[in-house]
Amino acid sequence: MTNTALKNMTVLISGASIAGPSVAYWLNRYGARVTVVEKAPTLRSGGQAVDFKGPVHRTVLERMGILDEVISRQTGGMDQTVVDTNGKPLTVIPGEFTGGDIEIRRGHLSQLLYEKTVGDCEYVFGDSIASLTETATGVHVTFEEGAPRTFDLVVGADGIHSNVRRLAFGPESEFVDYLGYYYALSDAGLQADPMMYNEPGRMLALAGPKAGSFFVFAAEQLSFDRYDAEQQKKIVIDRYQGAGWRVPEVIAQLPHADEFYLDSLSRVNMKTYHKGRVVLLGDAAYGNTLGGFGTGLAFVGAYVLAGELAAAHGDHRVGFQQYDDAFRTYTKVHRKASAGPFLAPRTKFGMWARNLLFQTGWMLRMMLRMTDKFATSIDLKDYR
Repeated sequence: MTNTALKNMTVLISGASIAGPSVAYWLNRYGARVTVVEKAPTLRSGGQAVDFKGPVHRTVLERMGILDEVISRQTGGMDQTVVDTNGKPLTVIPGEFTGGDIEIRRGHLSQLLYEKTVGDCEYVFGDSIASLTETATGVHVTFEEGAPRTFDLVVGADGIHSNVRRLAFGPESEFVDYLGYYYALSDAGLQADPMMYNEPGRMLALAGPKAGSFFVFAAEQLSFDRYDAEQQKKIVIDRYQGAGWRVPEVIAQLPHADEFYLDSLSRVNMKTYHKGRVVLLGDAAYGNTLGGFGTGLAFVGAYVLAGELAAAHGDHRVGFQQYDDAFRTYTKVHRKASAGPFLAPRTKFGMWARNLLFQTGWMLRMMLRMTDKFATSIDLKDYR
């Protein structure tokens, strides 16, 4: 039976990557009329692998009816060999540690979610929200390109650098903490089995030409244009000058890369995920770059947010607070560690200690049990 608790409610979602289309699916299923606006001109392809772990994530995928499709498109987590400057193996990071239970390319997952929702939801690409003005009955929204419109609710699912959070809550500097590292993804790579190379404060991982290359490096906070790929490529090339192993071969290819992305490792800290008729979801609310749980948090968050709104029959004051209360404990994992010191330790001792972890069976099993606990620490209601 279709749940129509949100019938005729209009909702604007900012962001068409993963969190946005996920919540669009559930809101539409409960009867809302959904519009998704995305700054990029098209869906973004590529990106790193993302993963799902444990019965909570699997349950949400099942209830969305996409579990089998996600499994059919999964990449399969592969073991990664850590090597020294001569290519000699030092340790192996098992695929179950990095890839969860189900691993899939971000671009493939985004495409799947778009296909699942585009027939019922309005998508607007190449545009962005310019202003939000809340009234007694809705939110008046102006856009960079399109005509102004009014919606009952607005959802910010637009990542760590959320435009909606900036407009509704305040500047990014008040809510986002820089964690001392940057990462970069490129489709330029070398033919290689999955391998990772470290020098103090910098890392390069390869997984063959289809998967490209992945960089993580320690740095002071940098200033650059997030939409200027050529400037970003130069930053990475400069940071990796003088590095050993196969690094010179990889950075020589970077100027010719078709796809390239550079961003900081940062953590979002919000005291509340909602303000009036505006609510945040996914990385915009509880992001921790490369923290390992971002996709799962976005999927479960979308399910809970839409479900609590439906349970409250569209009363956003009740629904948003219930979402906030239900999700506050589950998102504590994003407030824990940073991936930077693990992926690119700043000292040789740190590199040795990280490698030792994967040579010590009981330590690895303990870490896997901890991640299992974080992934399942929420009781899912069946809002359907």
